[in-house]
Amino acid sequence: MKNISKILLVLLTSTFMNNAQAAFEGPNAPSVETTTVQKALSMSDETPVVLTGKIINNLGDEKYTFKDATGEIIVEIDDEDWRGLNVTPENTVEIRGEIDKDFYEKAKIDVDMITIK
Repeated sequence: MKNISKILLVLLTSTFMNNAQAAFEGPNAPSVETTTVQKALSMSDETPVVLTGKIINNLGDEKYTFKDATGEIIVEIDDEDWRGLNVTPENTVEIRGEIDKDFYEKAKIDVDMITIK
């Protein structure tokens, strides 16, 4: 009985994770153009962004340094948003998220989704 429960839990979790990133694509769907780190640093809080580049190091506490040809920015990637990906500094990734600004820190990106390009 324990094995059946474990299998069921794995199947339900897998199904949820595969559908968690689903979204409408088609007419009138919101679009977000790919931008650069340099431009992202000057954008307003909560602006949606898509960036392509590399994660070059782990800063701890779910924060990482992301780099593209125009600069570096801190990105925050929650454990569940990795979706099982193994990323190295050699991988080019696309991150989707939003600008997160507060009074005391430079802008960072709160990542919702990451994919290897």
